Amino acid sequence: MLLSGTVVADAATVLDDGAVVVEDDRIVAVGDRTTCLEQYPDHERESYDVLAPGTVGGHVHSVQSLGRGIADDTELLDWLYEYVLPMEASLSRDGMRTAAELGYLELIESGTTTCIDHLSVAHADAAFEAARDLGIRGRFGKVLMDKEAPPGLLEDTEAALAESERLIRRYHGLDDGRIRYAVTPRFAVSCTEACLRGTRELADDYDGVMIHTHASENQGEIATVEDETGRRNIHWLDEVGLTGEDVVLAHCVWTDESEREVLAETGTNVTYCPSSNMKLASGVAPVLDYLDRGINVALGNDGPPCNNTLDPFTEMRQATLLQKVDHLEPQALPAPTVFEMATRNGAKAAGFDRVGKLREGWKADIIGLETDLTRATPLHDVLSHLVFAAHGDDVRFTMVDGEVLMRDGEILVADAEAIRERAREFAAELNAAP
Repeated sequence: MLLSGTVVADAATVLDDGAVVVEDDRIVAVGDRTTCLEQYPDHERESYDVLAPGTVGGHVHSVQSLGRGIADDTELLDWLYEYVLPMEASLSRDGMRTAAELGYLELIESGTTTCIDHLSVAHADAAFEAARDLGIRGRFGKVLMDKEAPPGLLEDTEAALAESERLIRRYHGLDDGRIRYAVTPRFAVSCTEACLRGTRELADDYDGVMIHTHASENQGEIATVEDETGRRNIHWLDEVGLTGEDVVLAHCVWTDESEREVLAETGTNVTYCPSSNMKLASGVAPVLDYLDRGINVALGNDGPPCNNTLDPFTEMRQATLLQKVDHLEPQALPAPTVFEMATRNGAKAAGFDRVGKLREGWKADIIGLETDLTRATPLHDVLSHLVFAAHGDDVRFTMVDGEVLMRDGEILVADAEAIRERAREFAAELNAAP
């Protein structure tokens, strides 16, 4: 396939009249459109206004999709324990499958081709199968909770780790590595020391398995961990083995100097979730400081109940504007930096090589957007447009691993309306529950 248009190959490379040539699951050429047409005359051709690498959701909760709008105007721990965890506990296997499908459908429709997905305690198989069938790339993990959990989510430590191991053996590396595993304790508040140490041991036992959890999102969370362990959150996670290049920590809003040194020294990945942090009034992550220290920072939406959208373009805009106003510095987190966070930084955090740029030999994860819009007129700078003005609705084409998942705005890998209808039915049941 030969795709043509304005090619945003990465944050530093834009080809005004370019093309991307795909064979099987790889990009075989990126360059001038006329030259590519001459070199590959027999390839199927499609054209879009802008072609870009698929974005990476560095921290999402697909299975919370059925809870969009149920927990507005609450802070983190109340939001979690009064609304979201009871909703997760109520989901059947079919409900989990539908929630995951709805989440992946929204990601595909809005230009996210890879995600790091924090599932739930039960029925993780259903989400893995949904990801497999819808064609999204990602790092997924069953949630571990062996303390401070409501009925239906509280697990025995050894049973939780054993179930995680079963899932690793079943799904890690599926579809030529498109589906990969992350051991996923929810956060230190709901996991015993044995669970956290067991997480590290399990990840070390399997090549390529990572760790994904929440950390230092909210001051109440930090106070709880410090009361229980005598340590600030990052220091506690470091002690039990949950730092390193194979670890993704979502949020990291409230860290002190010593904790930031640990994150930098260990090469731990951080995911910045600005919309969620604003909506839950959690605070503003010190992203500029993290980047200055060489910490890899990805960008994430978090979950629909605390966002309420999985649109990566909305998140890019929020990410840069929040840092500008927090620092009173208009040059804080410029468009190229935030675009890199949403693409290559996220792929690096997820452990995927050759994903997140449009480059020869890299994976064919590509999105196409329309710009024949009043909101895109005039179009002086395409990268500025993508970060500050584009919407997920502008995405018309989504490809992962060389497979077209959406063309001209139509989902090809699933019945999108049937998924939405099932989601409405499950949501109605949730709303009717006492």
